[in-house]
Amino acid sequence: MAIDDETLKTETAGEGRASAFLIGIQDADSSHASALEYLAELGELVNTLGIPVAGEKAVSVRQVNPKFYVGSGKIRELKAEALSLGASILIFDCELGPSQQRNIEKECSMKVFDRQEVILDIFAERARTREAVLQVELARNRYYLPRLTGAWSHLSRQRGGALGTRGEGEKQIEYDRRMVKRRISALEEELKLVRRQRATQRKGRLRNPVCNCAIIGYTNAGKSSLLNALTNAGVLAENKLFATLDPTTRRLVLPDRRELLLTDTVGFVRKLPHSLVEAFKSTLEEAVIADFLLLVLDISSPHMESHWETTLSVLSELGASDKRMLVVFNKCDLQKDPVALARIRSIARDGIFISCVTKEGFPELLDALSSFSRGQSCILELEIPPSRSDIIALLHSRGRIFESSWSESGHFEAVADVPPECRELFSRFARRAPREP
Repeated sequence: MAIDDETLKTETAGEGRASAFLIGIQDADSSHASALEYLAELGELVNTLGIPVAGEKAVSVRQVNPKFYVGSGKIRELKAEALSLGASILIFDCELGPSQQRNIEKECSMKVFDRQEVILDIFAERARTREAVLQVELARNRYYLPRLTGAWSHLSRQRGGALGTRGEGEKQIEYDRRMVKRRISALEEELKLVRRQRATQRKGRLRNPVCNCAIIGYTNAGKSSLLNALTNAGVLAENKLFATLDPTTRRLVLPDRRELLLTDTVGFVRKLPHSLVEAFKSTLEEAVIADFLLLVLDISSPHMESHWETTLSVLSELGASDKRMLVVFNKCDLQKDPVALARIRSIARDGIFISCVTKEGFPELLDALSSFSRGQSCILELEIPPSRSDIIALLHSRGRIFESSWSESGHFEAVADVPPECRELFSRFARRAPREP
């Protein structure tokens, strides 16, 4: 069912590589312009897989047809247009049901895929770490389980017995379904173990007094490029959607000598399949546990504002919409329209405008990161009695101690930077009001 190499191979000599015809969907809740916008993004996703696009068309769907998603007449029309352009693959910019996908393939005698399957295959191609591989495989198995019917031309009985002793046996499809379900269960158990390991790693980082910042944003906005430019991380950065899936954390020393942990996260995309949101929740949780967020937007994209809305929507779904956020507009070197640039500057007065290529705006960005990092700090002058060794131990594990000594009475005296979640506890042992960072 996946868009495998066989699909992309030459079907006959001289025909060239298999190409796709893209079908956008304009439903009752969307406009023609938004349908074309989504269709253009689907084209980028398909190009990321290396599939040539022969043509595209936006279709108005007032009511979903249970058999073909669009009407039967429209399906025949789309088939004729695709064949006239030499396409051998139909890709719909929506989520097709298993029976709809089978019916369209049978009617058109062509390979049929939907947006969800395209994104799944991109994720499968980009996954590198064990966790990402498991997450993608789990999402793919859940997607293909209801689509096994029709994937086999042989539905012969798999097992049987002597006449009158056992039933006629089970079909191959039933055997395959059971195997896929077992694989899903095994993947879920393995992912639980991996997620526990990731949670342990996060606890180690949370005990570290260094401030955490998660770089978030729409896919291909330049998050990995920004991490590389700031920290020389060496993360893969390509002009492709979902070039990287795995979170990478690097330490950044700010101009005021404070340290900051920057984490690059997986990019967001509109119409992201819910199965992938669920599968990558442990990865996306980097944004939830961060002290503040660095939102990167591609200022050269004509759809920047809708990308911004999508990112905020995903953050809300993750429960991270109330996080402090620094908004950064990337790729200023590619935005040649001064009117558009001036309009964005007037809308986002607190935004930082940068270019990861020319390093334009980096001094302002570093100053803003320093300011946000200081906002997470609280410096206290502490006097902890010798009977509270637990508080002293907690200060060593969670705080950043600048000065410390033992008084003649046995009290532990220190000047320390304490994390926000421990501020109330340590304030009970403060000799003076909190200092400004």
